[in-house]
Amino acid sequence: MKVNMAHLRERSTTGGWINFAVFDAKSTAGSNDALLAQLTQAARNTGMAIDQSALAFRVGNRVQFYGSRSLVDYLSKRGVPRWTHSIDI
Repeated sequence: MKVNMAHLRERSTTGGWINFAVFDAKSTAGSNDALLAQLTQAARNTGMAIDQSALAFRVGNRVQFYGSRSLVDYLSKRGVPRWTHSIDI
């Protein structure tokens, strides 16, 4: 299955850099923890540096996020980033 993702690097509040991934979770039936871990590991296996990760999915007309708390807070204010890659799982 091909999954869209965004792999981005942003400045942290402490001045360093954070590499993060956001995955397009079309369906979150099942365990969000397991899905996020599987997608994060698959992306890392391609050589991507990932410090934090999150799922993005729709519930009705609303986009919701699940993952690292600080990343979810950031995405809640900024919205879903544009997909930059896709991975096969």
